[in-house]
Amino acid sequence: MKKLLLGNESVARGLYEAGVKFVSSYPGTPSTEITEFSATYPEIYSEWAPNEKVALEAALGAAVGGGRAFCGMKHVGLNVAADPLFVAGYTGINGGMVIGVADDPGMHSSQNEQDSRHYAIASKLPMVEPANSAECKEYTKIAFDLSEQFDTPVILRLTTRVSHSRSPVALEERVEHEIKAYEKDPAKHVMMPANARKRHYVVEDHLAALAEYAENCPLNTVEDNGSEIGIITAGNCWNYAKETFGKSANYLKLGLLNPLPKKLILDFAAKCETVIVVEELDPVIENHCRALGISVTGKDVLPLCDEYSEELLKEKLLGIEADYAQLGDPIPPRPPVLCPGCPHRGVFYTLSKLKIRVSGDIGCYTLGAVAPLNAIDSVYCMGASISSLHGTCKVRGEEDKFVSVIGDSTFMHSGMTGLVNVVYNGGNTTTMILDNSITGMTGHQDNPLTGKTLMGQPAPNLCLEDICASLGVSRDHIRAVDPNDLAALEAIIKEETSANCPSVIICRRPCALLKSVKKNPPIQVNADKCIGCKACMKIGCPCISVTDKKAKIDQTMCVGCGLCEQMCKFGAL
Repeated sequence: MKKLLLGNESVARGLYEAGVKFVSSYPGTPSTEITEFSATYPEIYSEWAPNEKVALEAALGAAVGGGRAFCGMKHVGLNVAADPLFVAGYTGINGGMVIGVADDPGMHSSQNEQDSRHYAIASKLPMVEPANSAECKEYTKIAFDLSEQFDTPVILRLTTRVSHSRSPVALEERVEHEIKAYEKDPAKHVMMPANARKRHYVVEDHLAALAEYAENCPLNTVEDNGSEIGIITAGNCWNYAKETFGKSANYLKLGLLNPLPKKLILDFAAKCETVIVVEELDPVIENHCRALGISVTGKDVLPLCDEYSEELLKEKLLGIEADYAQLGDPIPPRPPVLCPGCPHRGVFYTLSKLKIRVSGDIGCYTLGAVAPLNAIDSVYCMGASISSLHGTCKVRGEEDKFVSVIGDSTFMHSGMTGLVNVVYNGGNTTTMILDNSITGMTGHQDNPLTGKTLMGQPAPNLCLEDICASLGVSRDHIRAVDPNDLAALEAIIKEETSANCPSVIICRRPCALLKSVKKNPPIQVNADKCIGCKACMKIGCPCISVTDKKAKIDQTMCVGCGLCEQMCKFGAL
């Protein structure tokens, strides 16, 4: 039976068919759905970990324990997991282990555009990359076989378009793999220097064997159309190349990206007058070809940044410009905006009003940086808001007022150690934890503060107040407030930013999109009282507009949060 599946859904199907026992991940677009779909199979134990490092360590433990295991994350999550990633190549596995990493060319939902192929090379781990949903399933299964054959974790690289596109997938039965026997082997699994030195030689032997495998493996395929043009490509770029050149080119499609073959590429290039490398982001394949002495066309013509497309390849490689319909008037930009009723809106309105500088973090609340709120000064990476603010305040002293903002899930991910650093090193910053009761940005995943696991089981509902107190913050300076109560919120911010000690403000109100949140009736406008002052527009709610110098509220969007009522001095709302 065939079914249209998302690439991520197909990876999950591959985990099921491959007999995987254990999945641990941290949600991150575009990888999130892999683990969510895995959790729908009762045969697979699936969990959300507090962060990617913990997830990868748990998966490694499961694999060493003898079961097939998987860990999923987005490309920046691999930065967080780099420590166990590099050592896992040295220790090897027992049951098969696959690490799913979804890159985000074009940065649809990411803070950078890094290329995870560099991690495969640096960590000396094999990497495979599918081009469509059917290959997502098959490559996942092959990756587990390779993992066990070569005693190494295997990285499965996806990109946004492959993860979030649908294509037909043939569904097959699950093949169970018994838990392998565990044998104590300190020389293999205790990575102190004396053992690690010996294991490095083992890693290099595995890479050499994999390089030989790459020359004739089923993942690397040649399509010879008798053309003088040869295209070397991988993943989704193969689709673009095929759409652009059709049968007028030969193709070497690389499914195994590390290690890359040598003889296979040399033989393919020898039959072509012109060799073109088509790959998004960095010139990994291109540099490999040039090192082999092959003259190729690549990044000298194609861009280093952003996603590719059929139109881009036609323009850059064939000189054919796309024939687009032209509109008479430019389309006005539509920037992203916090949702109607978002509990973060009042926080950023108040911080902006008080002219307090804000160290931001990764999450929905990053949108507090855009107009009209314009409240956030910096955003770096998960958990960096607290740590970076500490450094800023140490060099600037009390010259300016600062706060850091961080979500509940992000605080559990990597914010706690930043707060420890503030307490330990005598900082006096104010941390605002925006507790919306869910991991919001990636689509409402549970976390250690929600009281429920990925598989729907009840879990201890950890308490932010207790956690912050245990990290050394005085209970007198751990304050909880409803962020929609603007007067109370403003008063607490003023008090805690004036305190000469570390303080935490927990802004606690659930995400307006949660099914459990009851919506209030939409706010009504009394046109007779409205004077068109536009004070209600300052909160940046997409429900509110001004027509004929009167406020207007979209009744289909408004959830009755009441923020705009607090803004109006004339009782018009």
